[in-house]
Amino acid sequence: MFRKRNQKGSANFLYLFGGMALGALLFWAGHQFWPAESVSELPKVETSIKKNVFSGSLQENTIADIASEAEKSVVNINTRSRVLLNDNLAYTPFGMIFNLPQVQEQQGAGSGFVIRSDGYILTNNHVVDNAQDILVTMHDKKAYQGKVVGRDKLTDIAVVKIDAKDLPVAKLGNSEDLRPGDWVIAIGSPMGLEQTVTLGIVSALGRSLEGKISQSVHLIQTDAAINPGNSGGPLLNIHGEVVGVNTAINQYAQNIGFAIPMSMAKDIAKELLETGRVGHPYLGIYMQDLTPQLAEQLGMDPSIKGSIVVRLQKTGPAYKSGLRPADVIVELEGKEVSSSQDVQKTVTGHKPGDSLQAKVVRAGKTLPVTIKIGDMPDERRLIR
Repeated sequence: MFRKRNQKGSANFLYLFGGMALGALLFWAGHQFWPAESVSELPKVETSIKKNVFSGSLQENTIADIASEAEKSVVNINTRSRVLLNDNLAYTPFGMIFNLPQVQEQQGAGSGFVIRSDGYILTNNHVVDNAQDILVTMHDKKAYQGKVVGRDKLTDIAVVKIDAKDLPVAKLGNSEDLRPGDWVIAIGSPMGLEQTVTLGIVSALGRSLEGKISQSVHLIQTDAAINPGNSGGPLLNIHGEVVGVNTAINQYAQNIGFAIPMSMAKDIAKELLETGRVGHPYLGIYMQDLTPQLAEQLGMDPSIKGSIVVRLQKTGPAYKSGLRPADVIVELEGKEVSSSQDVQKTVTGHKPGDSLQAKVVRAGKTLPVTIKIGDMPDERRLIR
């Protein structure tokens, strides 16, 4: 019995000694590898992480706060239009046939946002196009009759005026600062569901929609949900600033929407308010890229790049400036031309009335040509 108690006592002594040694080791290690002053810095690290989410702006309920402030300037637009259908044939009791005109009433819906406190609203042209009646409903449910004061089909921008004062104005941002991956918020009335908020990112920049809007408009692509009725509503950045005007979707895909950059929309709106229309730079030429095969056919060095003039409008500014069919534009404003797109970008970066300095190759000779940009005639502004 005594021997067993002795063994147990020895064991307890060993446990006690080992525990004291382990505690001393941990105390030493804590002072060596985790200084006491670093403990107070932990909350700072956590705060820093929170501030860096969503480009340094997101805190609790930030999206809700942005939306609740921005939606005060967002409006719902309902339109009515009367369309004359194809005449219908009808029979009289005497067997005679005559045309019976038939008028159909169509209704439409979209969105917009206030750009001036005295009742000026920015929206899409296709929202108010051909509308005889426009009803604008504010965030507080007050409704006003609207009137189009200017619209532009090529850029799909329109300005509507209502008789109101002291309206909340949307904060306009700079779309030039956008990058793919930036967070964006769309507000509008999709499918008639007013003040709907959706969140997404900028999927891509510089997109174009052939047949829907001018190729000169380099659209913002986003995966923020956009549906019929969102058209004309704002696309916001994470600071609550309008960076785009929601305008279209890809009906064959999901989460692919497009917005007109605010940098362009602001300029268009200003011009519409000042003159009621927008001047579009116009040359009146049809071009195609100069390929090595075409260059050989023209007796040129296959390595030469440029844009070949296929044909011109004889009443257009390019013809009047001296350009001719088969001319190859190789330089414009001191820069080499690699494709027809280069010419297009340079022209759209100027205004009607501006002059461009060009170099063209004609019959093997390089000639200087000064091209005066014209204003696109209204009859050529249809988007096909």
